[in-house]
This record gives sequence, structure tokens and C-alpha cells, in this order.
Amino acid sequence: MAGRPVPVVLPPSLRGWLGAVAVLGALVVGVLGALYADGSEPGTVDTWIWAVVEGVGPSLRNAALATDFLGEPVGAATLVGVTVTGCLLLRWPRAAVLVVAGAGLAVGTTKLIKPLVGRTIHGDDNLSYPSGHTAFLTAFALVVALLATGRLGLGRTAGALLVLAAALVAGAAMGWAQVALGAHYPTDVLGGWCTALAVTPATAWLVDRTADRMADAGRPEPR
Repeated sequence: MAGRPVPVVLPPSLRGWLGAVAVLGALVVGVLGALYADGSEPGTVDTWIWAVVEGVGPSLRNAALATDFLGEPVGAATLVGVTVTGCLLLRWPRAAVLVVAGAGLAVGTTKLIKPLVGRTIHGDDNLSYPSGHTAFLTAFALVVALLATGRLGLGRTAGALLVLAAALVAGAAMGWAQVALGAHYPTDVLGGWCTALAVTPATAWLVDRTADRMADAGRPEPR
């Protein structure tokens, strides 16, 4: 319907809370980046967690590889493509834009930060902080949770719990896989998770603001 309001992708009830989360996430990314800048060895926390997680058996290693695939180009493109298609079938192009922009900007931010921090693993060419795989899956889960919150009309508490649970589950799953496979230090994973927490809400706000401005520009002037 022409007069039907377009649903936003950042529910108003979550804006303040997610804004605070984004600021905290950015601070953690910055602090960890400063602590491990130009390093090539695990920290104390990394060593302790790595001793527990790394070196899993064959069955768990296969699970870790399957999870890792979701952050690889083919796996990530498949997740994003299927979700974008669903958004377009629901006639929610704003959501489709957020799926692409949310995940893309989270990963892009990790690529910008990596050479600035300069932390390496398994050789000087393997920049490790923050984890792009973790940032991608966390951002993707956050976007889906935000869209579900808006679509289902969830209140502030239920919406916040859904978004938090999605971020924790996705971040923990991919983070475990990266550490278990020896691809990242645990603090790299935390940095990737916090990067998604910082970037995704800001991206959702920007998508809403841009879409609203475009809609206003397309409306005829009142006579």
C-alpha cells in the first residue's frame, strides 16, 4: 500500500541500548588493539583459553571446519544471498540493504584495523586482530535478530534478549571454531565480536536514516 509506513531495521526501543553497546564495543576493540599491537605471541588469557580449546578431536574439528566455512567467501555469500532473497520476497528492501551492509562493513572494518594493529599469528604475513570470521557471523546474527525484532513487534526486553542471545551464540560458535583450528588468538576473536557490536547498530541506524531521507525526497511538495 502506498501509504503504509516502511518498517525500520533498527527498532526504536533498542536504539539507546544498542548505542551504548556499540560505544562499549568500540572501546574494547581499541584497548585490545593497543595492548596487542605489533605482537606475534599469545597473551596470558590467550594461552589459558588455547590450552582448553585447541587440539580438539576429529568430530569436533569437523564441526569447527563447518563453522569456519560460514565465514569463508562462499559460505558467507550463501548466507547473505539467501537472507537477502527472503527480505526481497517480503518486500522489505531496506532489510536487504542492511543484510549486505551490516555484514560487509563489519568485515571491512576488521580489514582496516588489522594492518593498523599489526598483530600476527603463524608468521608475519598472517594478520590476526581482529577476527573477520567472528565479526561476520556476529554481524549477520545481529542483523537477523534486529529484523526479527522489528517484524515480530517485540518489546524492548524481548528484543534486547533476542539480539544479545544471537550475538553471543554466533560469536561463541565462530570464536570457538577459530581458536580450535588455531586460526586466531582468543583475544582476536573478542576483538572481532566487539567490532560487529560496534559497527552493526551504527549501520542499521544509517540505513534507516538514508532510506527515510530518500523517501522524504520522493514525496510531492504539499500545496
